[in-house]
Amino acid sequence: MSSKTMLIVTSLTHARPLTTAAAASSASFYPSRMVPQPPDLIKWVKREGGFVHQSIKIAQLEEGSNGLGLGLVVSENIPKGSDLIALPRHIPLKFEAADAEDGAHSALVNIARHVPEELWAMKLGLKLLQERAKTDSFWWPYISNLPETYSVPIFFPGEDIKNLQYAPLLYQVNKRCRFLLDFEKLVKCELETLKANDHPFGGQDVDTSSLGWAMSAVSSRAFRLYGSKHPDGTHNDAPMMLPLIDMCNHSFNPNAEIVQEQEASNEKMLVKVIARTQIMQDDPLVLNYGFLNNDFFLLDYGFVMNSNPHDCIELKYDPALLDAASMVAGISSPNFSSLSSWQQEILFQLNLHGENSDLKVSLGGSELVEGRLLAALRVLLCADKEAVERHDLNTLKSLSAEAPLGISNEIAALRTVIALGMIALGHFPTKIMEDESLLKQGVSTTTELAIRFRIQKKSIIVDVMRDLTRRVKVLMSNESLTAQ
Repeated sequence: MSSKTMLIVTSLTHARPLTTAAAASSASFYPSRMVPQPPDLIKWVKREGGFVHQSIKIAQLEEGSNGLGLGLVVSENIPKGSDLIALPRHIPLKFEAADAEDGAHSALVNIARHVPEELWAMKLGLKLLQERAKTDSFWWPYISNLPETYSVPIFFPGEDIKNLQYAPLLYQVNKRCRFLLDFEKLVKCELETLKANDHPFGGQDVDTSSLGWAMSAVSSRAFRLYGSKHPDGTHNDAPMMLPLIDMCNHSFNPNAEIVQEQEASNEKMLVKVIARTQIMQDDPLVLNYGFLNNDFFLLDYGFVMNSNPHDCIELKYDPALLDAASMVAGISSPNFSSLSSWQQEILFQLNLHGENSDLKVSLGGSELVEGRLLAALRVLLCADKEAVERHDLNTLKSLSAEAPLGISNEIAALRTVIALGMIALGHFPTKIMEDESLLKQGVSTTTELAIRFRIQKKSIIVDVMRDLTRRVKVLMSNESLTAQ
């Protein structure tokens, strides 16, 4: 999609324009807010009955913070356990289909029914667009403080989408772009027949740019909290936008955490943020968005984490690819395409064989080598059925299990994984050193994100290969000692 697609707006006195500049400026990591001088968000939260610790202020964060742009910083030391922010129930912005009390909301609910569950951010995004269009929206002080642009890949120029160089993410980006193009047509069709009073966006047109802005605003800022209560006492999951709280950036070592009030004794407050650790003066407030890989961070939040311990690279379990890897590894006469019945049965148990099997496997992350892939290689490189049957699947899937099928089998399995890494690296058009050289030359924001993303993916492969090579050397040393 064009990085500068603009929306044609009907001029109405009762609606704010939905015109959106789609992508972040190529010159800066810091996108401007919706209006040049938005209302003071902290004062608004307090005026509406919320609580904000007196030392919290909104500030421009230094480049290198995960999330970048404006964030929350403390002006004095804050003890562990202190309340930082608390929001009453009426401040969070949420989409509730049950509240279809008027024609405009009913129309919005009907449109939202066409959004697939995996793109849940678009449902809440429709509510956000509706409130953005109103001149009298309760949430305008919040919405006016939102970024005007987002650095997520759906708004990258076409060349920078290609610059990602990673097929699984390219697939997701293209899927979202296709959804927005199709959804724009559907929305226009739904709006054509509505009466003026029933129009959810104040009579204004809506295009892929404004829809993409809304979906990106939600995916990068919303939190999943407890929603309405079921008769059995459980709660449904409800995505909500939490004004001010959503200005906390991400860290796997957060100094703050969200606590949702469920006790009847405190009906007024819905959600609050407390100090998880002592917070020192001038430190930014950071939350853990989740133990996510860089695909999710870039796709939904628009940033890339260096040395992300939860990042991984996705491969397809393919017998032909394994045959090629074994040749690269110099392993004698394996045939991953011709299996005995007992090997097929184990692959079936690993969900790597048969109908509805999941052939996506990964390298990196906490497992280093996905257990299903490791177990499959150990089993397929072993001709001794009885030896395999002496171990359960969990043992065969564990890298920490020391050569369960023998040292020679383990060396062959790990060498095959190393060769898979070599093949995967070869699929990237550029090398890490070339990427690093490009970054030093100075590039646009979106190009930099794309290059940093692919550097991290390649680095995962290199790290896995290095770790497994070390393990192979230890095993070979042990094998030599055993032979003596």
